[in-house]
Amino acid sequence: MMILAGDVGGTKVRLALFEERGGITCIDEEKFASRDFPNLSALLMQFLSYEHRKQITVACLGIAGPIKNGICKATNLPWEISSKILQEELHIPKVNLINDLEANAWGLRCLSPDEFFTVNVGHEEAGCRALISPGTGLGEAGLYWDGKTHRPFACEGGHCDFGPSNDEEIDLLRFLRAKYSHVSYERLLCGSGLYQIYRFLIDTQREKEDPAIAALMQQSEPQRIITEKGISKECPVCVRTCRFFVKLLGSEAGNLALKFLALGGVYIGGGIVPHLVPFIEEGDFMKEFVNKGRLSSVLTKIPVKVVLNEKTALLGAARFAQENR
Repeated sequence: MMILAGDVGGTKVRLALFEERGGITCIDEEKFASRDFPNLSALLMQFLSYEHRKQITVACLGIAGPIKNGICKATNLPWEISSKILQEELHIPKVNLINDLEANAWGLRCLSPDEFFTVNVGHEEAGCRALISPGTGLGEAGLYWDGKTHRPFACEGGHCDFGPSNDEEIDLLRFLRAKYSHVSYERLLCGSGLYQIYRFLIDTQREKEDPAIAALMQQSEPQRIITEKGISKECPVCVRTCRFFVKLLGSEAGNLALKFLALGGVYIGGGIVPHLVPFIEEGDFMKEFVNKGRLSSVLTKIPVKVVLNEKTALLGAARFAQENR
C-alpha cells in the first residue's frame, strides 16, 4: 500500500510517500514554500509523478485550519481545499483532510522518548492529553482517553481571547487592541507574535531598540532574529521578548490543561519552542503553567513535554491514513 501524507502549514508544506511494510516506511519526502503555489493541487502535482499518483491507495493531509464536510479554508493561506476535488484531480481513491494539530497528535505515538524534552516529569494518569503548537499560527488539540488508547481531536482554541494576568499583560492587550479588533492568543503565541511582543517593549519605551538589530530585521524574518539574538544573549530586548513569550505560553498551556483536564500530559509542538528550551528551563514557563489558583496543585502533577521532531505532523498524517484507509 502506498500512502501520501502531508503537513500543510501557512509557511511551508511537507509531503511524503510511505509504503506499508509491516509498519510504514518513508520512501520520498520534500518540503515546499506554501506561498509559492496558487493552490494545493498545483503543489501536489509538482511533488507527485504520474506513476506515483497511480500507485497511491490513500492520502491524509494535515491542514492548518478547520475542516468541515471534507473542505478546509486554510487559516493563514488563501486556499480552499476539498478532499473530493483532490481525489478527482489526483485519481487517488481516498483523500482524508484533518486539522494539522490533529495530525500532530496522531504523530505523538510515532515518536521515541528521546524525541521529547521533559519540562515537568509530573505523574501521568489515565486521562486526556493536550497539545499546543506555536508556529505560523497557534494550534491546539486534545487527545481523549477511551479506556485503551488516546484518540486525537481538533479544536481552534488558539483563536480564543487573550486573557492578561498582570498589569504588564493588560498594557500589552491595550497595545494590540489599538491594532486589531480581536486579540487572540494566536496574535502572540506564533512567529509574528514574537515580533508583536518585541514592538510592544520598544514602542511603550520599556526597552530601547538597537539599530543593528532593527537593520537585521529588515533583511530577515524578525522572529528568527529575535530567537537567535535572544538565545545568544546578544540583544537584551530579544532576551526579554523570548522570556515574555515563554511566560505567555506557560499560561495558555496551563489554560488548555484545565480545559481538557489533561492528566495524561501536555505536549508542546511547533517549530518555535524547541529553540526556546533554554528559556523554558529558567522556570517561568512552569511558574505560569501552575499559576491557576485553587487548581495549581492539580497542574503541578501534569507531565509537560516539548516535541523535538519537526516531522511529527507528517508521521501522524501517515498513521491516520494507515488506520483510515
